[in-house]
Amino acid sequence: MNIYIDIFLWVVFAILVFNVAYMTLYAIAGLFYGKEHFPIIENKLRFAIFIPAYKGDEVIIHTATETLKQAYPKEAFDVIVIADSLREESVAILKSLPLIVVEVKFENSTKGKSINAAIQEVAHNHYDYAVILDIDNIVEERFLEKMNSALQKDQLVLQAHRLAKNEDTGFSILDGISEEINNHIFRKGHKVLGISAALIGSGKAIKYPFFVEIMKDINAIGGFDKQMEILIISKKIIIDYAHEILVYDEKVQKSEVFQNQRKRWMSAQFTYMKKYALKGIWTSITTFNLDYLDKSIQLVLLPRLINLGMSIIFCLVWFTPSVLGNWFVIILVIQIFALLLATPIKYYNKNTLKALLNLPYGFLLMFLNFFKLRGANKKFIHTPHSVSENTNSKGSS
Repeated sequence: MNIYIDIFLWVVFAILVFNVAYMTLYAIAGLFYGKEHFPIIENKLRFAIFIPAYKGDEVIIHTATETLKQAYPKEAFDVIVIADSLREESVAILKSLPLIVVEVKFENSTKGKSINAAIQEVAHNHYDYAVILDIDNIVEERFLEKMNSALQKDQLVLQAHRLAKNEDTGFSILDGISEEINNHIFRKGHKVLGISAALIGSGKAIKYPFFVEIMKDINAIGGFDKQMEILIISKKIIIDYAHEILVYDEKVQKSEVFQNQRKRWMSAQFTYMKKYALKGIWTSITTFNLDYLDKSIQLVLLPRLINLGMSIIFCLVWFTPSVLGNWFVIILVIQIFALLLATPIKYYNKNTLKALLNLPYGFLLMFLNFFKLRGANKKFIHTPHSVSENTNSKGSS
């Protein structure tokens, strides 16, 4: 019996080592990311800002109004709100604003369907780049000006820096930290090493003709950003990242919203892992596509909170004066070190310490999601939003 326990422990340890080694590599690399500057450029690109709005009456009018405040020539950008299942009075208010409203209605709504409908609606307009924002996103006033400067290198895809808009509960603080760790590891660290940055669901700019073509192949119910990223990387296109271009994103405030959101993310990762991971590894070898290999590895990584929770549990339960017991402790220490490296200094405060008390409950919710993934990616899981005060606009990195 002991031999089976030993085999099990070594398998678990190997999984943890794989995850921690990947995270630590890019956490260290992210430290060498150099700050970029985006001066005002005379040549003005033309942008289409798409904001899919599904059942978001409480927040979309505020988001649209704030987005219109761009310090950028008004004739050089359009804000396009895609109204899906909004109330009539909300649509009427939106139509009174200087933006384009595209009303849609689907039996099963998805982000891809909404955006494709809007593309058809504005097909007569000429744009250089498409920008995708979520219904709760607030962009800094110089967002387009910075984008215009950054995109003078004619990149096909550029991901901006998404960060927390609100930090008013323990879960929203942890969600904000998680977002910044992702930015450090999957974007800053990747860019330093010459690997494509990971896309997020919003805050990205894509060259318009390419955007129209890539959207034709998007059929994701959940994981819109993951499918788009895989399709882009499979074409050997580099995804650039600009840490100094800011997009503020509402973070989850309640445990039930946290669990539902993570269930959607985990389901999407599991779906695309089955569909693309092995294919990606083989394709990356035969086509020398290092970005595709890296993305395939990302698809098989454990959720970070699950990885941390497992490390702690195995340290506590199997900590013995043995070789394996000692290695479990070492791998936990390395993992915590990598997470600290990837966490911005602004989070080193007493509010974060209080928020960390929610980690065990967060781990439990994530763990329970493993038993709820069946069929989760067959129907869009909506995350409710509210108008949150932008608490980080003055002190962001």
